[in-house]
Amino acid sequence: MNRRSLLKLGLATMVIPTQSIFAKEEIAEFPFRLTKSEWKTRLTPFEFAVMREEATERAFTSPLNSNYETGTYHCKGCDQKLYMSRYKYDSGTGWPSFSKAIDGAIGTRIDGKFFMIRTECHCSNCGSHLGHIFDDGPQPTGKRHCINGISLVFRRT
Repeated sequence: MNRRSLLKLGLATMVIPTQSIFAKEEIAEFPFRLTKSEWKTRLTPFEFAVMREEATERAFTSPLNSNYETGTYHCKGCDQKLYMSRYKYDSGTGWPSFSKAIDGAIGTRIDGKFFMIRTECHCSNCGSHLGHIFDDGPQPTGKRHCINGISLVFRRT
């Protein structure tokens, strides 16, 4: 075995377990389901990229980032209620941020892309990608739900 083969073997043993442990888990079924074609009809191309393919909108581009009216934030994919406005706060990150979701409204899974381990969150009803949850939010939860505004619809109450 030469040095090049040893190096390739070493890299393979480092990369393969990382990919298998942290690969995106496929979620087979949600209560609200559409085909890929139906999602593409329902959403704009950029909404589809964010909500169905886990892209991210640029920071400070969502009008919902600066919205502090009283109301509820719903999933743009299926209209499920996700977040109450009283849990929204300015995190300074450029994305709408919430300290808490409505009970049962979101699902989570480990996201190991980009050599980071994060908690991805999605709508529990349709599986649409919303964003990520971090442990640097305000008390009492200590959580920051960093959400793509393009995945949300705001309804005043």
